[in-house]
Amino acid sequence: MAKVSIVPSIDPAACGILDYATEMGIQTSFSRAADFKPCTIGNGQSGICCKNCYMGPCRLTKDGQVGICGATADTIAARNLARAIAAGAAAHSDHGRDLAFTLHAVATGEAQGYEVRDEAKLYSVAAKHGIPTKGRTVKEITLDIANKAISEFGQQRGQLSYLSVAPPKRQAIWKEQGVAPRGIDREVVEILHRTHMGDDQDASHILTAAMRTSLSDGWGGSMWATDISDILFGTPSPKVGEVNLGCLEEKQVNIIVHGHEPTLSEMIVTAVQDPELIAYAVSKGAEGINLAGICCTSNEVMMRQGIPSAGNFLNQELAILTGAIEAMVVDVQCIMQSLTGVASHFHTEVITTSPKVKITGATHIEFDEHHALDIAKSIVKRACDNYVNRGETRIPKSSAQAVVPGFSHEYLNYMLGGFYRQSFRPLNEAIASGRIRGVAADVGCNNPGLTQDKAHMDVISALLKNDVLIVSTGCGALAAGKYGYLLGEAGLDKVGPGLREICETIGIPPVLHLGSCVDNSRILTILSQMATEGGLGDDISDIPAVGLAPEWMSEKALAIASYCVGSGAYVIMGVRNPVYFSDGVTDILSKEWEGRFGGKLEFVVEAEEIVKKTLEHIDKKRAALKLPVYDANHFGASGDAATEAYFELPLEEQMAEMYG
Repeated sequence: MAKVSIVPSIDPAACGILDYATEMGIQTSFSRAADFKPCTIGNGQSGICCKNCYMGPCRLTKDGQVGICGATADTIAARNLARAIAAGAAAHSDHGRDLAFTLHAVATGEAQGYEVRDEAKLYSVAAKHGIPTKGRTVKEITLDIANKAISEFGQQRGQLSYLSVAPPKRQAIWKEQGVAPRGIDREVVEILHRTHMGDDQDASHILTAAMRTSLSDGWGGSMWATDISDILFGTPSPKVGEVNLGCLEEKQVNIIVHGHEPTLSEMIVTAVQDPELIAYAVSKGAEGINLAGICCTSNEVMMRQGIPSAGNFLNQELAILTGAIEAMVVDVQCIMQSLTGVASHFHTEVITTSPKVKITGATHIEFDEHHALDIAKSIVKRACDNYVNRGETRIPKSSAQAVVPGFSHEYLNYMLGGFYRQSFRPLNEAIASGRIRGVAADVGCNNPGLTQDKAHMDVISALLKNDVLIVSTGCGALAAGKYGYLLGEAGLDKVGPGLREICETIGIPPVLHLGSCVDNSRILTILSQMATEGGLGDDISDIPAVGLAPEWMSEKALAIASYCVGSGAYVIMGVRNPVYFSDGVTDILSKEWEGRFGGKLEFVVEAEEIVKKTLEHIDKKRAALKLPVYDANHFGASGDAATEAYFELPLEEQMAEMYG
C-alpha cells in the first residue's frame, strides 16, 4: 500500500488512526488518493474530455482541436460543468422531495413516529407560499404545504414560489436574464437534453441553463428540504454538542448515522432512547447505547438534538478503524463504497437504508416512513447484538471537542433583536460601523487530495483575525468544530477586536454553525433579510460577503456555488478549476456572470490567495456602499475605548464617522 505523500490531516486523532491503517495494510481514501495520478491524456480533470456519445470519447490535447462532431473545448467544458451542476441539483432536490412525501404522510396520519414539531415554522412556511391558515387545522395546513412542495418538482410553467422571498432587485435580475426556475425536475431534465450530442453548442447558452438549474436547487429543492425538516424535527437553536472520533464510547454500543436524510436519523435518535432497547444493550454486556453522526447527517441531529458528531467526510473510514463501531447506518450521498472493505477487517456492520442506494457487501434494510420507528428499532437491536463481537478498540478520547451548533436564521433574528424586535439590523450596523469587516460563508467538503481540514482552518483563522464573521455549513462547519471555533469562549484571542466585541456582547462563537449542506439555503435567507433590512444596499450583490469552498469535491458543491453566484454572491472554490483549459468558460463563470448576475465564480487553490481575494472583495463592497474604510485599530482590545469616544461625539459626527 502506498504511503500518503502529503500530511493527511491536521487532526492528530485522524493521523493516529491512519498510522494504524498503514500498519495493518488497510487502504483508505487517503492512501488511494496518494496512489492516483491526475489524468494527463485529454486533461480529463480540466473539462475537455468528452464522452457524451460513442463516436469518441474525444480528448482534446492541442490548441484549436475539436471533437469528432466538431465540439470545441469551450462547448465540451460547458457541457461537462452543466451536467455536474444538474447532478448536484438533482441530489439535493431529491432530498427535498423525500421530505415533502414524508410531510404528506404526516398530514394523512400514515407516518409512524413523525409529527409537526414546530407549528410556528409551519405557519411561517404557509405564509411564504400564500397558503391560508385562519380557521384551519394543523393537518390541513400541513397537507397543503406538502402538496405545494411536491407540485414544484413537476411544475412545467411559471416559477418556483420561494423566488418571491428574494430581494425585489434580485427577482428582477432573474426575470431579465431568463433564469427564474420553472420547475425543479424540468430544469434538471432540460440540462441533460441540452448537453446530449448534437444539441446546445454555445457555451454561454449552456451555462445560462445550468444557472437556472442551480437556482432550482437553492431556491427550490434545498429550501424546501430545510423548511420541511424544521417543521418535522424542529427549527435549530444552539445546543451543546461534541465533535470528532473521541465522542465514541468504549463500553457502549456505538451506532453511526451517515449520509444526508434526517428522516432516518431522527427515528434512530428516538429508538436509542427507548428504555427497552437500552436494557437490551445492557443484556449484551454494554453500559448503554451511544449514537453519533458522520457528515451532514451528523449536522442534522447535532443541531437539533445535541447528538455528537464523529467527524466530517474523511472521518467515515476512520470511525470504523477505531474498532468501536457496531453499526454504520447510511442513506444517501457522500458514502464511500470502501466502507464495506474497511469494515471487513472489523466487526462493524454497514447497513444501507435508502431504496436509491445499495453497496456490495453491506446489509440492506430498506427504510419506509410508514413504518419508520419499527425499522429504526430493528436496526438498533441489530447493533446491540453485534456488541459481543467487538475486538480491540483505539478511540482517541482526547480528540473530543465541545461545540455549540444550531444557529438557524430564525434564531439569529431572535438573538440579534430579542423576541419582540427580531431583526438583522444590529448585524447590518456592526458591518456598517466596521466592527465586522464583512461576512464569509465557509462551506463544503473534505478532499483527500488535500490535507484534511487544513484549507478550511487556514482560511477561517485568517479571516477571523481580520474581523470577518464566519457562517458555516456541512463538513466545513465540522472542521471548525474540531479545532474549537464553534464555542463562544474559544479562539477569541485569535479574533479581531471588532468581531471579538460582537461575539462577547451577544455571546456567540466566532464561527456560526448553520447546519448541513442543504442548509446553505439558510445563508440565502440571511443574505436576503440583510439586503431588505437596509443599510447595506438593496440586493445580495451589494453586501460585503463571500462564499468559500476550500476543500470541495462533489457535484453538489458546484450546484451550490452556482446558485449562490446567481443570487449575487462572489464564490471562491479551492482544490482546482474543473474548466481550467477553457479560457472561454472560465471567463463566463467570472466576468460574464458578474456582469449579468452581480456574482462570480472563481477557482483559487492556495489558502493565502483565497483570503486575499476575499478581503479585497469585502473592502470593494464596503467602498461601493460608502462605508468607513476598515481599520483594525479603530476598536480597542474589547472595543470599549473606541465606543466611549464615539458616543461622546455630536450626533452628526457619529453619523459621519459611521457612514462616511
